[in-house]
Amino acid sequence: MRKQLSLLSLLGAGLALSGCAALGIGGGAGSNLDEFRVARNAPLVIPPDYSLTPPRAGTASLSAEGAQGQAIQALFGGPAPRPASETGLLEKAGADRAALGARSVAGSPDTAVVDKGALTQNILSAPAGDGQDASVQTP
Repeated sequence: MRKQLSLLSLLGAGLALSGCAALGIGGGAGSNLDEFRVARNAPLVIPPDYSLTPPRAGTASLSAEGAQGQAIQALFGGPAPRPASETGLLEKAGADRAALGARSVAGSPDTAVVDKGALTQNILSAPAGDGQDASVQTP
């Protein structure tokens, strides 16, 4: 019984190793994959496009803003019409009288802001550096 079991295991191992050689995994001569076979082929060449012409002097070129606007137009289809309720609200709020550069002047000293209190003013006017009870460390 033991002889039959050892003979079967020996045949199974031989069968497994012969399968590896057929797949090119083993060390058999000529059966391995050739990784340089691809490099022997000529590289792909893309012919130049001769239909392109340089821009003419005096013509408008496509700038980055124009390209971005075209992309937004293609994606979203332009501005959506506002509903009547939103239009009415904007008219009552005076949207037509709003300053165009309001965001750029928001931090100017002449801009009127809401008083945040004395504590906020103390924090903003505190000197930079270590205090009596705390120290500052910047990475």
